[in-house]
Amino acid sequence: MIEKEKVINALKTVLDPDFNKDIVSMGMVDNLEIKDNTVSFDFVLTTIACPFKDKMKEQAIQAIKQSVGENVEVNVKLTSQKEKQRDRKMLPGVKNIIAVVSGKGGVGKSTVAANLAVSIAKLGASVGLLDADIYGPSVPIMFGLQDVQPEAYMEGEKTVIVPVEKYGIKTLSIGFFVDPDQALAWRGPLAGNYLTQLISDGDWGELDYLVIDMPPGTGDIHLTIVQNIPVTGVVIVTTPQEVALVDVRKAHTFFTTESINVPIVGIVENMSWFTPAELPNNKYYIFGNQGGKKYAEEHGIFLLGQIPLVQSITQSGDVGKPAALDATSIEGAAFSEMSKNVVRQVAKRNISMKPTQVVKTND
Repeated sequence: MIEKEKVINALKTVLDPDFNKDIVSMGMVDNLEIKDNTVSFDFVLTTIACPFKDKMKEQAIQAIKQSVGENVEVNVKLTSQKEKQRDRKMLPGVKNIIAVVSGKGGVGKSTVAANLAVSIAKLGASVGLLDADIYGPSVPIMFGLQDVQPEAYMEGEKTVIVPVEKYGIKTLSIGFFVDPDQALAWRGPLAGNYLTQLISDGDWGELDYLVIDMPPGTGDIHLTIVQNIPVTGVVIVTTPQEVALVDVRKAHTFFTTESINVPIVGIVENMSWFTPAELPNNKYYIFGNQGGKKYAEEHGIFLLGQIPLVQSITQSGDVGKPAALDATSIEGAAFSEMSKNVVRQVAKRNISMKPTQVVKTND
């Protein structure tokens, strides 16, 4: 007969590398059952997209075999922690909301947002992508959905919009509903109303992560988002240029001000260096060197990744196939590493901090 205490002690030798604690004390072992020569349990991850899940699962199996015997059969079911139920009117089925922002335009924010969504989905999570860049929606182009219009259905007197799915991502964008050749000249309140409708009327269902591609800068749309939904955390995108870092400070200050108080997940330094396709080992620092990294270090912010300036990143977005789809390429590997860091930092944020609250208005 296999002793339960022996199995538990074996599992205590397996550590979660993000928290450096054993999986038993973290409550990651559930429904442990022993029957004859078989040990079964649920491995409750902090996130189903945990990049170490397969490694920790194998470590757990080997720990039990070494302690109990090589002939024991070990059945492990990977699952994730369920979010505590909250009275949330908007996006009730979404566990984590990640806003991708930039202090200024032209730093590749939308490219990072699109590839972040794809990379997290490749880790096994259910993901949505909301294009909140009202004045310059680019998700339809980056996903090859220029001629697509979402379906809709009636739920009572409410029109519900069905997000368009591609590459395993649920997407909605104002670009699905407007003429791409027509300039949008909406005033702030009108733009905010359209965005609120995409959020509240979208049939997002159950999602592990919703990535929001925000407009550049800080303004009405950003206030609309934080006043309506509890953003789990913010990813700031910058280039290494000093002029870009000035605007990073604005975005950093905006979200961490006491009245808004949304955690910063980390910084992504985009266009970190230029690498020619014919010289994949060469790096040319066209836009400066390590500016985003230095800002992150100075302000105690996690550096989520440094994305190289590679021509294929732009080309892949233009043809509707995000670079992250190919994790074996230089750029795909960079986006993959970035996404792993994002989900790890979000998991740490969720364990160490209280859920974000929506910003209260004065009216």
